[in-house]
Amino acid sequence: MSAPQQIIRGRRVVLPDAIRPAAIHIRDGVVAAISDFNDLPFGCPIFEAGDSVVMPGLVDTHVHINEPGRTEWEGFETATRAAAAGGVTTLIEMPLNSVPATTSAAAFGEKLIAAREKLHVDVGFWGGVVPGNAAEIAPLWDAGVFGFKSFLVPSGVEEFCHVAESDLRKAWPVLRSIRAPLLVHAELPGPIESASPAAARIPPERYAAWLASRPSAAEDEAIALLIRLQREFAARIHVVHLSSASAIPLVRQAKKDGLPLTAETCPHYLCFTADEIPDGATEYKCAPPIRDRSNREALWSALGEGVIDLIATDHSPSPASMKLNDTGDFSRAWGGISSLQLGLPAVWTSARQRGYSVRHVAQWMCHAPAELAGLAKHKGEIAVGHDADLVVWNPEASFRVEPEHLFHRHKLTPYAQKELYGVVETTFLRGQVVYAQGEFPAGAAGRILLRGRV
Repeated sequence: MSAPQQIIRGRRVVLPDAIRPAAIHIRDGVVAAISDFNDLPFGCPIFEAGDSVVMPGLVDTHVHINEPGRTEWEGFETATRAAAAGGVTTLIEMPLNSVPATTSAAAFGEKLIAAREKLHVDVGFWGGVVPGNAAEIAPLWDAGVFGFKSFLVPSGVEEFCHVAESDLRKAWPVLRSIRAPLLVHAELPGPIESASPAAARIPPERYAAWLASRPSAAEDEAIALLIRLQREFAARIHVVHLSSASAIPLVRQAKKDGLPLTAETCPHYLCFTADEIPDGATEYKCAPPIRDRSNREALWSALGEGVIDLIATDHSPSPASMKLNDTGDFSRAWGGISSLQLGLPAVWTSARQRGYSVRHVAQWMCHAPAELAGLAKHKGEIAVGHDADLVVWNPEASFRVEPEHLFHRHKLTPYAQKELYGVVETTFLRGQVVYAQGEFPAGAAGRILLRGRV
């Protein structure tokens, strides 16, 4: 075996089977070997992580970057800098909020052009399933998207329409034939429409009005529909941003029945509760909404049980003016939470309080997302043959979230001024330092990832 070009070693290296002292040997950006801590060849450069944790770089499979078309909301340059600062080395970008939306091969081509020479981490893409684009699914798949996303309720942007059951029935034979996963925003319009009269009687600046307008039943009924269709079509389905604890038994039973169903939740559903959201604090608005304390604890339990498979940020930024902080009107404010840089410390802060370990976090935020995207042979673990994507972080250190230190294009976030544990010190992409102590020494070292060509 060729000698390594560099070694990264630490006393707490998160390997697939254990956390232990180890030396990671890297050649050509790939993990060439993993040896004992003191098993070092002479003359090789060594990065000393000391007692900090060395973990696989995070894989975030739910990120809205919005370029081209809405780059003033976010963009590849700012989003991937924030990702690197948060220990994220791979993003899979959502197909909506850009113009054009990624619902055709031609639109995907525009997306790829927009991303060139702007990436600080690796970025892949989901395509979209919308009414009338069933004929575009296979061309998008062939062009390199990793799967597809659809909404069962209005998405908030006119370029990405929501689908009905009839649209899914047209798309699923194609999805099944190419074996592509379908990621679904699982809320149905019916329960939301039924809840509207009661929600409208609550002043719109109260968080209770927003919560009442998006009842758990909207998620529960949507997931029941997806499972029913999945039994018929045997298609791969992934439920994004699960917030409703009452849907957990449905997901659990589907998994027991052997259906290829997976689900994610998000840091904001695991960190916050409805009762602590101040009136008018529209930075907390998202869909589905943040629910009550018992709901949050049920989500944590489902993660520990493996019913919920992974955690993704659903980073969904917008200009601060669209959040309407001046009026605090939850009914009209843009729904989306900026959190890409803060996913790891936000999750770790809450996980450690509940007895979960760093290995749990690595499973939820590294390995399982890589599996969802079909990247598990290259990303999500520290293993021989994998890309040397690593984050070195201190789980015992804490920091206060100061918005001016965030690298997202817009700084408004519900995490502002929160004390979080887990300080990201250094991020490596294929063995190259892409973030260290507030700096980005490698510049735009990230790559565009295309399915089948990674």
